[in-house]
Amino acid sequence: MPILPIMDLLILAGWSLLSFGAVLKAIYVTTNYRPTLLGLGPMDCAIGAGVFLLFALALAARTWVKQQEASGAAERRARLERGMRLAGGPKSEEPDGEEPDGEEPDGEEPSVSSAGGRG
Repeated sequence: MPILPIMDLLILAGWSLLSFGAVLKAIYVTTNYRPTLLGLGPMDCAIGAGVFLLFALALAARTWVKQQEASGAAERRARLERGMRLAGGPKSEEPDGEEPDGEEPDGEEPSVSSAGGRG
């Protein structure tokens, strides 16, 4: 399920509620009339807007962390493998001279392409 429309809806609701709260506060300050929006005063609107906006921020942060988690794990794994290769890491050859896939070495020197200098 896509998270982006939910975050957009929460942001829209938060800013709308904050705007209505500001209008209600302006009416409170300028007149003697005390209107409410579904029973919510200006302070209630501000608290509700804060809740909506913080929840949208939490969803955005969770989505970002989840996205970075996969790429970060792959990067750490590649760095670990590269470090083991550079440090000599575990040998891939068997102790009795057999190749790891079970084939015997043929005693010939492996040929390297022309890019490697030997061939």
